Amino acid sequence: MSPSFLGFKSYIQRSVIWLQGLLLPCLLLILWQYNSSLGASHAYAFVPLQKIYSAFVQLLQSGELWFNTWGSLKKAGLGFLLGSSSGLCLGILLAYSKVLNALISPLFNSIRQVPLLGLTPLIALWFGNGDEAKIFIIALASFFPMVINTFQGFYHYDKKYHEIARIYQFSWWREFRKIRLTQALPHIFTGLNLAVPFTWITTTASELLFNAGAGLGNLMMKAEINAEMDILLVCATLVTLCGACMTMTIHIISQRVLLWRI
Repeated sequence: MSPSFLGFKSYIQRSVIWLQGLLLPCLLLILWQYNSSLGASHAYAFVPLQKIYSAFVQLLQSGELWFNTWGSLKKAGLGFLLGSSSGLCLGILLAYSKVLNALISPLFNSIRQVPLLGLTPLIALWFGNGDEAKIFIIALASFFPMVINTFQGFYHYDKKYHEIARIYQFSWWREFRKIRLTQALPHIFTGLNLAVPFTWITTTASELLFNAGAGLGNLMMKAEINAEMDILLVCATLVTLCGACMTMTIHIISQRVLLWRI
């Protein structure tokens, strides 16, 4: 068979898988629309799709949607960056240093058992109820999974590679870059993938709790107070899409970086 035919066959297979993935969401949307037509009480709980679309267009035209979405993206992006990078550094240090591991691990494992949103009164006391408090909570949400997965990736190190590095007289940095980091990369990307949903959960929750400034969580709070379920669902859908886009971006990067595993 020619390479062009094999490429076309692969494309068809990917398209079929993609269409299969759309089947369940489409069925759920049909069921949602059906429930919305059963009466006024159902229409309140299951807002008709056309009404949700109208609310989306209205928010888009007023600029309110852009303003609040950008506010949430800024906080989520900055919190994710700060939390994941600091978690990466601490995970590497704990894996390399037995002393630091013995000193820090008990405290770390104790703190990570506390629900993050349970710390909001203390965080509000330290940072107030502005963006600083929200970014700190978001960073913590990204921090914990990154520390754990990075530590696992660097700690469970095949000792035979260390012997090979000694034979070839690798420097510490070269061994770290060529061997240990390469082995740990799958765990690091797992940590990033786990950090994304926690990032968006805490972004929305922190905006609901500290309802000052721009953000989709603030818009959701106003919609709940005014019983505007259509706006509430628009915001929830946007949060889902933002999280999905971040996850997809990390997946694409990991596929390119981890080509050696294929």
